[in-house]
Parts: sequence; structure tokens; C-alpha cells
Amino acid sequence: MTAFRPGRRAALALAAALPLPALAQAFPDRPLRLVIPWPPGGTNDIVGRLIAEGMGQRLGQSVVIENRGGAGGALGAEVVAKATPDGYTLLLGGSGSLTINQLVRRRLPYDPATAFAPIGMVGSGANVIIVHPSVQATTLRELQAVAKAANPPLNYASPGVGSTGHAAGALITQVLGVEMEHVPYRGTGPAMNDVVAGRIQVFTNALAPMQPQIQAGTVRALAIAGPRRNAAIPNLPTTGEAGFPDIQAATWYAILTTGGTPPDRVQRLFEALTGAINDPGIRGRLEAGGLDVEPSESPAAFARFVAEDAARWAPVVQRAGVSVE
Repeated sequence: MTAFRPGRRAALALAAALPLPALAQAFPDRPLRLVIPWPPGGTNDIVGRLIAEGMGQRLGQSVVIENRGGAGGALGAEVVAKATPDGYTLLLGGSGSLTINQLVRRRLPYDPATAFAPIGMVGSGANVIIVHPSVQATTLRELQAVAKAANPPLNYASPGVGSTGHAAGALITQVLGVEMEHVPYRGTGPAMNDVVAGRIQVFTNALAPMQPQIQAGTVRALAIAGPRRNAAIPNLPTTGEAGFPDIQAATWYAILTTGGTPPDRVQRLFEALTGAINDPGIRGRLEAGGLDVEPSESPAAFARFVAEDAARWAPVVQRAGVSVE
């Protein structure tokens, strides 16, 4: 029979004296990664890097950014959906990569209902409708007239097929009763570059990546597609004020992790996220970019929001005829 050594007895006694949580490995005990399902340069990238910095400080670990663009955000989302469900892989999700994608794509490489564990909302911002200065329009009503007379048709950009920008652009053409050609890009940054260069006439997206170009006069803002004006650009009228209240399109941003992640880890991540977006410095930078900061009350509350958002967009997407094989 094996001798029971005193050192072993002491170790067992110490373990018995410790509470159960102390025996479990602390989370997180290594760096995390945040997958941003869009290329660098757009609002998703701006928001994601701010949140990664803030969460990392509160988790005591670095949060490494991984840009994985393509398929309207589905490629990056797939990375998170198929990761180990341990809370170390996060997703910067949004209205495009989550809500719109599942409505317009017939096939996704994951089940949106179970692939992700919702953590919490960061915020949202109504989309701004802009045109290149060569377009002879300063209002939506004038854009409608120009688009009706255009031959060939005007074109509009989106950050990708199945993105919020894609659905919003289709909605604009529907409400204005005009024909415009959709030109998809692999993210906001590349699309914005072509708008500035004059290769694209119309674009609608969140304010942050557009704001410097609007201020510089290289693009012209016509309206904001929300119920109220934005404090970051207060002179810009809403689509309702411009006479088209049915054009409503907002982009929201949130953090999720892999479905099946233990609830205690989801809660830990939620607390870090909430602390980050309530930090005055981070909150101020988000708001300066045109975002309405809207922290969730809980992961469960955020999950309900996602379901309600899908129900709201479904008839819009159907009417606009946006579909991807």
C-alpha cells in the first residue's frame, strides 16, 4: 500500500479549506480575441477597437483584434460560431452581420439561433445618406428627381451583400420610387474610398467613417435615416423632416461569444463590456462618432432585442426584394 506522505496530507487539507470558486481556474487567464467581421477602416473597426481596449483593461488580459471580412460579415461570424465555447473568442456583431444576413442569405454556415451567446449591446446609430458632390442634389427630394432622370441609373454602394447598407440602399430606392444599381464592397472603408473618388454616387452608412469626409466637403450629406437628429451633426435633417419618414435604418453594434459558453463566463464578459462603455473616455469617443450608447440591462435583455430587431427588418427585406443565394 502506498504511504500517505505528510506533504500530500497538507495539500489536501489546504484544498479542502478553499472555497470551490478558488479551486476553479480564473477566467480569463490568457488573452482573448475579438473578431470584427469587416475589414479595417469602417465603423465596426472603430467601435471594436475601443471596446477591445476597454474590456481588456477590466478583464486583466489583452483582447486581440482579428479583422475577418467577407460575405456580409458571415465569414467572421462563422469563426466565432465554430470556436471552442469557452468565452475566449468574441464577435463584434451588428445589425448587418447578424440580423440582415440571416434574413437575406438562404444558406449560412451556422445556425443563427444557437451559434452565439449574446453578451450585450454597445450602441446604435442611424445611417446617414450621402452623395458625391457631382450629384446635383442637396435634399432627398432632389435626389429623387435626379435619380428618376438618370440614364444610366445612379449607383449606390454597400459594405457588402447582406449588410445593413445593402438593405437600407434597397429601401431608399423603393421609397423614392427610383432605380439605382447596387455595388457591393468588402467593407465600409473600400466603399467610402470609391464614393470620395466619384465612382459611386450614393451611399448610406453609420456616421463615424463618413464624418471627416462630410466636414471636408468631399461628400455631401442629405439626411439621417432616424427618428431624431444626431448631436454630432445637428444641422442634418432626418428623413422624416425631408418628407420620407419610411426611410428608417440604424446600425447597431454589440458583443457576442460562441454559443454554449458557460453562463458565468458570459456574465463576466458582460460586466467587462458594461464597464468599458460606461467609461467616460470610451463613451465620449463613441458618441463623438455619432453613436447612441445603449448598454444592455443583461445578456438576456440583449437576446430579446436581437429577436425583436429581426422581426422588424423581415418585412422590410421582403418588400425590398433583397436576397442572396
